[in-house]
Order: sequence, then structure tokens, then C-alpha cells
Amino acid sequence: MRFFCIPLLLTLLISCTNANTKRSELLDFAPKNTAIIIKAQELNRAKSGIRNNDFLNKISKTTAFTDLEKKLENISYLKPQGEALICLSKDNHDSLQFSVVTKYNKALFTTDSIPNYIEESLIYKNKTIIKSTINDATFYSAVIDSTFFASSSKALVEAVFENAPKDEALNKIYRTTASDKTFSLIIKPENTFLKSLFIQDSILFNDFSEYLALDVDLNQNNILFNGISKANDSTQSLINIFKGTIPQENQIQHVAPSNCDGFLSMTFDNFKTFEKNMAAYKHQDSITTSALFNDVIEIGSIYEDDKRAIVLNSIDVIATNDALLGEQTITDQYREINIYDFSQPELFKQMFSPLITFNQATKYCVLDQFFVFANNTEMLQNIISNYQNKTTLAEKDLYQNSHYAISDAASILQFNNGATLKSILNRNFENNENFDVSQYNASLVQFIYDNNFAHVNGVIQKNKTKVSDHSISEELNIKLDDHLLNQPQFVKNHITNQQEIVVQDVNNNLYLISNGGRILWKKQLQGPVLGRIEQIDMYKNGRLQLAFATPNRVYVLDRNGKEVKPFALKFNDKITQPLAVFDYDNRKNYRLLVTQGKNLIMYDGKGSHVKGFTYKSANNDIICKPEHFRISGKDYIVFKTKTILHILNRTGKTRVKTQEFHSFSDEPVFLYNGNFTSTSTDGHLVSTDTKGGMSKQNLNLSENHGLQTTSKTLVAQSENKLTIKDKTTELDFGQYTKPSLFYINNKIYVSTTDIQAHKVYLFDSQSELLPNFPVYGNGPIALEQIDKDNKLEFVTKGDDNSIIMYQIN
Repeated sequence: MRFFCIPLLLTLLISCTNANTKRSELLDFAPKNTAIIIKAQELNRAKSGIRNNDFLNKISKTTAFTDLEKKLENISYLKPQGEALICLSKDNHDSLQFSVVTKYNKALFTTDSIPNYIEESLIYKNKTIIKSTINDATFYSAVIDSTFFASSSKALVEAVFENAPKDEALNKIYRTTASDKTFSLIIKPENTFLKSLFIQDSILFNDFSEYLALDVDLNQNNILFNGISKANDSTQSLINIFKGTIPQENQIQHVAPSNCDGFLSMTFDNFKTFEKNMAAYKHQDSITTSALFNDVIEIGSIYEDDKRAIVLNSIDVIATNDALLGEQTITDQYREINIYDFSQPELFKQMFSPLITFNQATKYCVLDQFFVFANNTEMLQNIISNYQNKTTLAEKDLYQNSHYAISDAASILQFNNGATLKSILNRNFENNENFDVSQYNASLVQFIYDNNFAHVNGVIQKNKTKVSDHSISEELNIKLDDHLLNQPQFVKNHITNQQEIVVQDVNNNLYLISNGGRILWKKQLQGPVLGRIEQIDMYKNGRLQLAFATPNRVYVLDRNGKEVKPFALKFNDKITQPLAVFDYDNRKNYRLLVTQGKNLIMYDGKGSHVKGFTYKSANNDIICKPEHFRISGKDYIVFKTKTILHILNRTGKTRVKTQEFHSFSDEPVFLYNGNFTSTSTDGHLVSTDTKGGMSKQNLNLSENHGLQTTSKTLVAQSENKLTIKDKTTELDFGQYTKPSLFYINNKIYVSTTDIQAHKVYLFDSQSELLPNFPVYGNGPIALEQIDKDNKLEFVTKGDDNSIIMYQIN
């Protein structure tokens, strides 16, 4: 249910044609009195994103959310395929009403498994409306022109039959929304839900602009949004005071103290144009004759509890000083900065209200090009000391870490810390809610004026706590829709050259998750993935695909989770080993080797059968994934059955004849010290050279052991004993996963996890446990440098339905 409720709450934060026109778009069915439209391209992705977003989970504890959740509870039974719209409105009694619009499909609303379900057919003007009651809650629905429309209001369903005229302004704003974001919001004029997006409560949303359209991306620890704010060519919308001006670089953060609660910055290239627009907005011939603002390109407010400071950013300090000639009586001095009296404290409100309503600024000081006005000496002193000490917001990580989401120049820029963010929320919720957003100390929203509209960008971001060297910090904890089926792994994003996470749940849904915690897509597969997912560049253009096998399919998926033709390949006989991907000459001429019991079938990277690979059949079932090694310019395809190590050439013919062996384990085959190396079920290391000579070494391994090697380093685990090279470490007794070996930045790391004690261990090549390990985890890890910060991250299973990503600092 959370999907339908939280986007409405999110809007509180971030701030005609002929009637016979055929309705072909979902938007054509939106009720006329809709105040907010929520568009989800993929409902599952949106639900997952909302469920995993920390900020929205905090908001979900509010009374406003729980009341809304109860109202919308039964909508969770709808299962749209493709785009869906959620329309929210209030009726004449100020009660919330919702409507859902999506394309009809047979699986959209299956009632067989719904407890306490009652259905009744109603007739309206020879049309059928279905009344559905579940647990005493009722909604109404109808199918019109293959579109499904459901609503909490019978009147809204009746009205949708009437085919009301299209709202062309709404259609235009709707077409600006994207289809690749978690969801989009369209907020219509005269909105009954939003009061204000701003710290300054005098800036009312319905006075600021008309339509607001936002595309929203949800990661675990932040919310990113961008879109447009639209106003007609009218003086009635406050955003139009910037008409005819060019946004300048916002600089108030360079004078705002790091301990302030927030700021509001406005910029323009020409004050006279801005002044003329402001007079028109206020229906006045003129506002002020003061020369103080003539050379100002930015004006803003700094907020500190209930105190305010006004900042003017001048491009001609001498001229602005000249405008203050009669205001230069020194009343105090702090750190060699003069503090002057100011006799016109009402000037700012007269000129800039409702954006600035502070009218008590009786003192000011000058800091380079910044003229700072306040009525509180202590506040001015705080601003002076932070400016001189370079401890302003601009210097702080919390601001810099959020600034990436916005442009340098904006007509309006607002910064909130956690306290001001909560006050904005409470103002819109109409009461003081009990939730904690104190960790969200750097939210930003900006409006960049264009031609009768403004671009909107913003971020609500959780502060990263400063970590000490060698500490392990939990970066993400992502919940899936069901329990994990296999271990998560990293795959490369060819666009960013960073790493992302891929994992599968027990319903065979495959997820791709960004390294910020956003579920990018979810795709149902025909069975569990066998082994690791490989990446190929099928078209040799730098764009990577995911290649893997399930028991009856070979898949190649593109970056968006779409199957690349002619894949998926379907198989009647069961695939018994992970897909082997070979690139013999590193020229991206891929070979995909499929194992079915005793048999091998080879395909090229385009899914065509490779007829030149003539291998017939093994003596017995193949017990490990085939591997490709290149030694002295020769190719070796190596795999084994219980009794034979097979070594083939590219065409599938035997390259090296080997001796029969009594009992190989099912561990992989590695190239170690120039030999093909694996283990036996009785704990021996078994090595075969390129001439077929075989040797054994007793490692005293138990039957359930694990082996990993690089070309020179061997790692073996047997019960609670972990051997790295020649050094054996005895771990606490437990139930351990097989070891994982990683070679990153010329260093070797070895990991194992005690799934009984929920402990992840990570060792270096000398068998030394890394500082601050073990950490919590429930499965093998994938270790990688996933982004640009030069720190290593690893991902593992958390709870049954979650994955955890840690960073090694």
C-alpha cells in the first residue's frame, strides 16, 4: 500500500477541445478535479523503490500517512502491467478520493484469492459499474475503451463515462515527464493538498506557480527530483517575477554559516527587470526608489531558529556602499569587521515580499561583496566568524555532497537542514508529527526560470556520518519483494563505468540495483540463474549485456533488462551447469558453451550454433562449469566428470589425453602454477600438466570443502580451517560458505562467511584478518571497487529478503 500513499506525502516536501475527442491516453481518463497525479511506468519498481527509501520510511510513521494508507488499502489488490496513474482529489466535503487508471488486462484484478470479497454490478446510463467491497472498504470500477478505471467515488466513475474535454495545459505538462524514473508527479493548480514548499510560510504553493511536474528517482538514502514548474503568461504566479531575467550563480552558501538552519537565494542579471516584474505581481506602479539594489545580482535570507539575516550579493561594492552613505554609523566591531546601524528595516519586505517578509534588519556588515543585514548582533558575529574561518556551508561536506544534484545558477535556490525540513512537513501535515529527519541535513530545491516556466531540480539526502580509517560502514540495506535465491554479485554499468548489483529472489525475479540502492528493474525468469552472470559486448560497441543460463533457457539481457534477440534460447533438455562464456582472442567474438548432462553445445555471441565445435559426449555427467585457459598461445577448454579431466581445443577435439581418476570433487578447475588444478572427494589437490601428467597432494580436506586459486595463490577451506598459501587459520566452529578469492588493485583478498553465526570474514594474502572484521552477513560476498572513491565495497545477504552493502574505509 505504501506505493499509493508516500508519493502524495512526497509532494509536501519538494516542493479545451471538443467533447467527442477520442480518448487514447490514460491521462484522458483523469478526473477533472484531480489535484495530484502519480505516474508509475513500472509499478513493481516504484513499490520497491519506495519500500527501500529511508526517508519515506520515516515519513510513513506519520498520522497523515497511516490515515492515507487506510483509505487506499484495497488498491494493493490491483496488478497493473505497464503504466498506471493514481489520481488524488478532494470532494465537496473535503474528503480524499482516489482513482486508478491503467490499461485493462485479465490479470489486473483477480478476486478468487481475496478474503471477504463482495462484488455487485450497478447500472449507470446503460453502462456497468462494478462495486467491490473488501473488509468493509468499497471502491467502484469500470472498463472503458480497454482502459480500467477504479475509484473510491462512484460519482467519479460515472463522470468518466461522460468524456469531458481535454485539459491541454495538463496534457503539455504530462508530456514533459520521463518514463525511466521511479515515478512522476503532476501537481495541478489550486491544489488542495500542498500549502508551501518553502521555509518562508508566506510563499504559498498555489500563488507560486500553476502546474508542477516532477520525475522522482529513489535511492536508499536520497530522493532526486527534476521537472518543470509552469505558469501561464500572467502576473498572478510568483514564479513570473523572474521573467526576462537570466539566473546567476548562487553564492549565498559562501556566507551562510554551517550551523544555520537554511537559506533562500534569488538571483537575476538585471534588478530593474526584476523590480518591474515584482511591481506587476503586486499590482503596483513601482515598489521602491532605493538605489541599494541597483548593482545586486543575488538576494537571500539566512535562517537560524527564529532569527533572520538578509544578504545582498553586489557586483559593484563601491556603488552599493555609496547607496548606504547615510547608513554608516558604526555601532560595534567584531574581528575587525564594522557593524553599522540600518534605519530602513522595512525596505526588504516592501521590495521582496512574499519571498522575504523580514522587516527588523536594523544592523549590517560587509564581507567582501556580501552585504549582510540582521537585527541580532550575535547572528552577525556568527556569520562573520564562520566566513573568516571558512566554515560556511559551501565548505562543508554535507552541502557539497548534495550540490551535485543541482545547477550552479538558479533563479531560486533553497537549502534546508533537518529542522527546517521537518517544519515544512509539519506545516503541510497541519499538525506536529512524530518523526525524525535530523539526518537529512542537506536538502536542496532550485527553480531556474525559462520562458513562462522554470526547470526544477532537487535532492533530499541523508548525511553520511564521518567514518574513521579502516572502519566498515553499512551503505545500503535493500529489501526485495521476496527471499533471496542466490548470492548478490556486482556487474559493470558501461555508462558510468561503475558497478551495480544483480540478485535473484525465490520467485525467480532478477533485480538490477544501482550502487545508490535504487532498484532499476525487476524481471521474472524461467527458473533460477545457474552460477555467475557474465557480461558480454555482443555488438562490440562498448554496451554490455548480461549473459547467463537457467535450467531451460540461455538469456542475454540488455542494460534495461530486455531480452536481446534471438535470446532467450529455449531448451527441452535441462541445462546442468552455469553458462561458460569464452572470448578466445579478446576480440569480443564470444562463445557461449551450454552443458546438458554429458553433452556440450556451443553458440556464438549472436545465438547461432557453432557447427565447428564437434565435441560429442563425455563418459559421464559433467560436474563443473567448463573453463577456458590460454597457455603459450594455445587454447584449452577444461571440464571434468567424476573420473575424467577433459582437455579440449577450440573445435572440441581432445587436446591433452588424461588419466582416469577415481573420484573428482565438484569444485571448479583452476590454472594454478601452470597446471590444471582441482580436488578429489577425499581431500587431495589434483594437478594435471599440459602433457596429461597427473600428481596428487594430500591437503587433508573434508568432503565438503572449497577451493579457489589465482595463478600463484591457493586458498582452501575445510570445516573451520582456512588455508591461504601455506598458512592455515582456525576459525571459530561454525557453518562456513566456500571461500571467495578476489584480486583487486594488485592485492589478494579472501572471504568466507559463517552463516550460523552471521559473520563475514575478510583476510589479506598473508591470512591476516582485516581490521573491524567480522561483520554481519548471511552469505558469500562480492567485493569490488564500485565507484570513484577508491574504497572497496562488498555486498552480501542480510535478512532472508535483503542484501547489505558495506564500504571498507
